[in-house]
Amino acid sequence: MQTPFPARLINALPFWLSLGMVPVAVLATLWGGWWFILIPSYAWYMTTLLDLLVGLNEKNPDPETPENQLFWYRLITILWFPIQAVLVFWAIWHVTRGDYSVGEQLGLFWGIGIASGTIGIVYAHELMHQKNALERWLGDLLMTMALYGHFRSEHLLVHHSWVATPRDLVSARYNQGFWRYFLRVLIHGPGSAWHAETRRLARAGRKPWDRRNPFWRFAALQLAMLVLAFAIGGWHGVALFCWQALVAVWQLELTNYVEHYGLTRKHLGDGRYEHVRPCHSWNSSHTVTNWLMINLQRHSDHHYKPDRRFPLLQTYAEDEAPQLPAGYPVMATLAMVPPLWRRRMNPRVRAWRNRFYPEIEDWKPYNRGENPMPRGSL
Repeated sequence: MQTPFPARLINALPFWLSLGMVPVAVLATLWGGWWFILIPSYAWYMTTLLDLLVGLNEKNPDPETPENQLFWYRLITILWFPIQAVLVFWAIWHVTRGDYSVGEQLGLFWGIGIASGTIGIVYAHELMHQKNALERWLGDLLMTMALYGHFRSEHLLVHHSWVATPRDLVSARYNQGFWRYFLRVLIHGPGSAWHAETRRLARAGRKPWDRRNPFWRFAALQLAMLVLAFAIGGWHGVALFCWQALVAVWQLELTNYVEHYGLTRKHLGDGRYEHVRPCHSWNSSHTVTNWLMINLQRHSDHHYKPDRRFPLLQTYAEDEAPQLPAGYPVMATLAMVPPLWRRRMNPRVRAWRNRFYPEIEDWKPYNRGENPMPRGSL
């Protein structure tokens, strides 16, 4: 059901829920001790509890809404980089001059990494999909705060082209546990992104070291982040910065794992696959976690229409897209325990196969990450 689009600030404010992370992180930094638990409590537990109370939002805004009505929604994604940068580097300054135990420092910057991953990288994902130069720059800045600049190339040039096929690193295969998946992505992701960019440059007759290769931008920005961390807190500050970056990347790849686990596009022969449809990503209509993560959980529509801005993303019924039983915070927590994850999700994958591909009898090649042959079988 489509509804008229509400363009006023008051309507956009639920998507500004991320700002609540800022005072929570500041208090956790000032108080030390176990207060860092406030950050995941806000990002994970509070939003999950509110999901249970508020329920699902299955209304769809008009996807043809003009961009000038999206200002108050877009603004939070534009403002977030300076907010996160001040928070992270202020916390480094404060901790490196205070009396914190090693455990307190690891806990605090684990929490700050959750903010960088749950909010910063989600916003970066929205920004990198836009044509506006300012937004793309802000997306790069947020990704390089996680020392993961190559993600933009991998995401736009590989993931969106090859999602739900063996050629996509971040489409988790059926029965693949998260930790094995995470190691594979960390090892092979940068190389995959580099090859994608060099192929793109080659098609334009340019060499890999051409100034248009965004890897030089990623490297310069990441170096600048590390230099600033060193200037503020020495090697101690660099270590804290790198720790929050690793936690942010862990959050990102947990999300990627949940979004596509076990889902595959039908192989058409000769390395070709059917077009991406809403059924090739897990969908979630949980209201409050979608507010926090700017509708990222309407992921089925994001892959179906990658250029659609987050306020206009559509949700789908179960006969069009597979549904997650809970929002991302719960599902990501479950994914970290592979036996529990498989117990919960494997029956859903099998039900998805029966619903969308009843004609396919042999799924073993896809389970192994192979192209099924002959044509039309998996």
